[in-house]
Amino acid sequence: MKGAFFLGADQSPKFQVREVALPQSLGPHEVLVKNMACGVCGTDVHIYHGHKGSAEVKPPVVLGHEFAGVVEAVGSGVRDLAPGDHVALDPNMYCGLCRPCRMGRKQNCEALYALGVNTNGGFAQYTLCPDTQCFRVDQALPFDVAAMAEPLACAVHGIDLAGIVPGQSVLIIGGGTIGLLMVQLARLKGASCVLLSEPVELRRKLGVELGADGAIDPMGEDLSQRIGELTGQEGTDVVIECVGKPFAVEQALKCAGRGGHIVLFSVPEPEAVATLPLFDVYSKELSITGSIINPDTHQRAVNLLNSGRLNIQPLITHTFDLNHMDEAIHMQMSAESVKVTVHPQD
Repeated sequence: MKGAFFLGADQSPKFQVREVALPQSLGPHEVLVKNMACGVCGTDVHIYHGHKGSAEVKPPVVLGHEFAGVVEAVGSGVRDLAPGDHVALDPNMYCGLCRPCRMGRKQNCEALYALGVNTNGGFAQYTLCPDTQCFRVDQALPFDVAAMAEPLACAVHGIDLAGIVPGQSVLIIGGGTIGLLMVQLARLKGASCVLLSEPVELRRKLGVELGADGAIDPMGEDLSQRIGELTGQEGTDVVIECVGKPFAVEQALKCAGRGGHIVLFSVPEPEAVATLPLFDVYSKELSITGSIINPDTHQRAVNLLNSGRLNIQPLITHTFDLNHMDEAIHMQMSAESVKVTVHPQD
């Protein structure tokens, strides 16, 4: 089989397609998946530039943790899956022994281990993985859509932390893949008004098509003023920041209304620092929450995809094969794209 191995941020080229032998035998609880689609994530972009992923990266390794495919073979102890099943993979695995795991916070596991981060993932034609990480999806679901289960599962965790109740107003900062998922999830939660702040016109238009009540260009409009015009209130009840940059965090703090709740969702650079207006936090009694990965939300994400309640296909704007991983990474960084997907079998 072929796999696109990441050689390291300091290497040239950074990716190399290699031929790798398929396993001759499977462990009792192992599954061999024929990968059909794998999304390029912001975490892949961070790793590409030498920044930390959700867990330590030790090249050479096959990246790609947002993937779906077909079960090719199963180990002797696998009971709930069979060859031919379509599956979406949950990449994140936990030790179950550290204090966070034992305190019910597996997302903070001290030994987090992830497919496509520190062990081979979806940018390959096949992946060998534990059966616990495979979630069956409807066979009618396009593989590009099924591969969105992982980012959607993360977004579901973030929307849970936002605590949206029916009738609240919500501002989403950033109209990339996650921001556009958050627009739709906020609508499902019963928000009375969902606004999107996004400088790229393509993404603003897509946000409105997917359910945003208004899309604001923060580069050409006064964000706070437009929120007041669209909601009739000073700030929104909930702000979900999906950019991962200090300026976006500072916008979130400014745009949260009295008693507002802010969720910082996106992955920042490790050294990123934002200014915290302490008096605003005090006087508006703001609450600020971080959100990381997808603890126990992957099945819920698959349920949503299978139900058709979300419009996913418009988010997938570009596809590449394994021989063009550099182009795929750079397109994901571009304002021309929303979600870039790699097709390992092409």
